[in-house]
Amino acid sequence: MSLGSQIAANLPFLRRYARALTGSQASGDAFVREMLEAVLADEALMASLAGGRVPLYRAFSKVWASASGPEATGTAASEHEAGAQARLGVITPPARQALLLTTLEDFTTAEAAAILDRSPQDVAEMVAQAIADIEREQTTSVLIIEDEPLIAMQLEDLVIGLGHTVSGTAATRTQARTAVGEAMPGLVLADIQLADGSSGLDAVDDILSVGSMPVIFITAYPERLLTGDRPEPTYLVTKPFQEATVRAAISQALFFGSTRPLG
Repeated sequence: MSLGSQIAANLPFLRRYARALTGSQASGDAFVREMLEAVLADEALMASLAGGRVPLYRAFSKVWASASGPEATGTAASEHEAGAQARLGVITPPARQALLLTTLEDFTTAEAAAILDRSPQDVAEMVAQAIADIEREQTTSVLIIEDEPLIAMQLEDLVIGLGHTVSGTAATRTQARTAVGEAMPGLVLADIQLADGSSGLDAVDDILSVGSMPVIFITAYPERLLTGDRPEPTYLVTKPFQEATVRAAISQALFFGSTRPLG
């Protein structure tokens, strides 16, 4: 596989990571563009990316470390993004990176250490720090939109184990509308393909038309949402998932309070 093909194959997931790190699709994509521009301008840096995902994320990490937020990219921050950036001081950037790299992106501790230019022990300590900081966030109620009963039960147990409550569960778009009518959630976990052939994307659009809350999509087909052709979810977990990945996504979503409509 050519170097260009390697980068292209990993780029959707790097963009996912950048969005989760910054709390904004626009800001995350701006950082990714800045990294790609730096790569194109530096042949040595371009050659270093031949090693796969680790050097690609390492290059991105250097760009992220050299900037402080959307302002540094020339992208104007919305009121929502500014609020998210104001909360970044609660968790140090390296600790957030360590948490996301080892959960959302499924790197090993050693790989994350190479990306961040830290020791594996440092990374383990940063992950523990990030989890402790995020767990101090206020608890909320969660709506679970999932048509597979065993997965829905697993998510319920996970949510309750984190100290949150489950406002309702739904297996179809219609059930999701009914659940929101009975109790407005503070967070939504949504599958994309639902039991009756309806769309979790449409169900989420329905919910966001009447309320504002962060949304985490959980799907076996993440590439369908990472095309760059339409607004994309900030928080996207791939099935089959690790519970630690969902925990990290929930913590990050509540930390940023991010809503990402898809209409």
